[in-house]
Amino acid sequence: MKLYIAEKPSLGRAIAAALPKPHKNHKTHIELANGDVVSWCIGHILSQADPQDYDASFKKWSMETLPIVPQQWQLKPIPRTRAQLTILRKLVKQADEIIHAGDPDREGQLLIDEVIDYFKVSQSKKNKIKRLLISDLNLPAVKRSLKSLTSNLNFMPLSVSALARSRADWLYGINLTRACTLQGQKQGYHNVLSVGRVQTPVLGLVVRREQEIAHFIAKPFYQVLAHLNIDNESSSSPEQLTVKWQPSEACLPYCDEDGRVLVKALAQNVVNRIHDQAAVVESLNIEQKQQNQPLPFNLSSLQISAAKQFSMNAKLVLDVCQALYEKHKLITYPRSDCRYLPKEQFKQAPGIINHLITSNLPCSEFAKNADSTIRSKAWNDTKITAHHAIIPTEKSPQNISLNSFEKNIYLLIVRQYLAQFYDVFQYQQTKLTVKIAGGIFKTCLKVEKQQGWKVLFPSKEKSLAESSALSVVLSQLSQGQILHCRQGELIEKQTSAPESFTDASLLSAMTGIARFVSDENIRKVLRETDGLGTDATRAGIIDLLFKRDFLIRQGKKIIATEVGAALINALPMQATLPDMTAQWEANLTAISEKNASYISFMQPLTCTVTEMVKGAAQQTFSGLPQVAFKPKRTSRAKKKSSVKPAVKKVS
Repeated sequence: MKLYIAEKPSLGRAIAAALPKPHKNHKTHIELANGDVVSWCIGHILSQADPQDYDASFKKWSMETLPIVPQQWQLKPIPRTRAQLTILRKLVKQADEIIHAGDPDREGQLLIDEVIDYFKVSQSKKNKIKRLLISDLNLPAVKRSLKSLTSNLNFMPLSVSALARSRADWLYGINLTRACTLQGQKQGYHNVLSVGRVQTPVLGLVVRREQEIAHFIAKPFYQVLAHLNIDNESSSSPEQLTVKWQPSEACLPYCDEDGRVLVKALAQNVVNRIHDQAAVVESLNIEQKQQNQPLPFNLSSLQISAAKQFSMNAKLVLDVCQALYEKHKLITYPRSDCRYLPKEQFKQAPGIINHLITSNLPCSEFAKNADSTIRSKAWNDTKITAHHAIIPTEKSPQNISLNSFEKNIYLLIVRQYLAQFYDVFQYQQTKLTVKIAGGIFKTCLKVEKQQGWKVLFPSKEKSLAESSALSVVLSQLSQGQILHCRQGELIEKQTSAPESFTDASLLSAMTGIARFVSDENIRKVLRETDGLGTDATRAGIIDLLFKRDFLIRQGKKIIATEVGAALINALPMQATLPDMTAQWEANLTAISEKNASYISFMQPLTCTVTEMVKGAAQQTFSGLPQVAFKPKRTSRAKKKSSVKPAVKKVS
């Protein structure tokens, strides 16, 4: 008997639909006509054991027992899914062959693997397990996936990476949360101070941003513009052009770190010097340029786009995507960190586009003008990991009832997909450099030549067709040619404070965490590939910070609460910066790619946690508000006795 183990019931039913009928449907599994069985987990059905499961003395929180480091890691059943675990144990024992059908990501790989390990399946049987990767729940896609089974052994590094992450989160969260909570109690704050290797640096980003805003003092800075006349033989009046002064090295002592001039007298002197002076063309560079189609979405880029356009928070976007994937089957697997597509998928493009053409959605007209023969750079097998970009499936959206959130997200995904079948955007870029009274002035003019895919994004950017006539005039200039500076103009501006984080900018900061990392060596490693958290976990991390009252919203702004700010100010700096956890993410990726080992990651991590617990124990946490003990809720038959802080799961 073959046993297919899916991550969720919805995936299990989709697999069964592509296998021999008739079926016998049970609450916990589906029996197929040929005797095979499809069953499922219900998400996680096992969890990391609690500290008191290792030693009863750990139930009481005390500094003397920290750090808690299990010598032999344990899992335990989650009570609400114990019945499913029981039937899986029976089915695994009966099965001659097991097909692993967890979601196509790091967590999905571990979720099924840890169940199999928990049942102590023999190594010979484990070596025969096949891996089924499904990113589209529609019948044709599932059938294709069933024909492409591979050995589950190929995915063991991914599973080990997820295991290391899970245990690292436990070590870090349990120990630092207990240490900080106990220190907070000494200051009269009798509530849990939750700390996590990802959530705390994210909170740190917000707290530091608000501190920058609070302490910001606006300063004036100055720019100089030169207004030029260019003789135009085809017109009785000269063309007018504005160029901007570029301060020289001699001016740097009077500029800020961004090169902005802070001394008004210096800028005014330049204005006076260039009035009614000759402007000599130093260089003229004309290039024909193009911009490729934007890549399809991964989860984070979709969440950022939805936050900007519809003010949807990350958790809501993920929930909507799950409905589009599981309930409506209109999009592929949503928890993807990849923005590329396998070349094999290109064959499905005409069918997907035809379904979109015949739909009654606003994307219909764009689909009609799409050219399914155009192959953008999105199709690249070398960029594919366990999953690919989020795209529409081969299922027609016609006659499917979508709520407003589902419709908005679906249309975003569709538009990004259809952009792959439009021509590249082409424009002409002209860079002009002139010298006026010894000073260098520059301008850059862009003129649209072919709109291409940008026709799908009419409000995304301003048109680059600034002045075709002026572009023609500029193209006729030559080096050494003398123009006329009619006058100079002094522009006074004010430096502005950084903006508070929003859903979009906080997600963007988490995905582009390298710019917030202080260590240059780590920044180089992270600049292109890694972020803080993963695409699948970022929404949950942000949502968790709100639930724990560390963050609140003020309109679109995300700001830290008094408790959130006090926690960051009290913690050791290492715990609040993204450097360490971002490096951990890089190491976890290296494990999944066979470039690092579990031991090489966990051993130094354990030492780090030990040192950080010692550091937390030396902090005063004096900035926390006074919060009294909250008695535990007990049954009416029992009276309240002692109250101890409840351990909460941390990220």
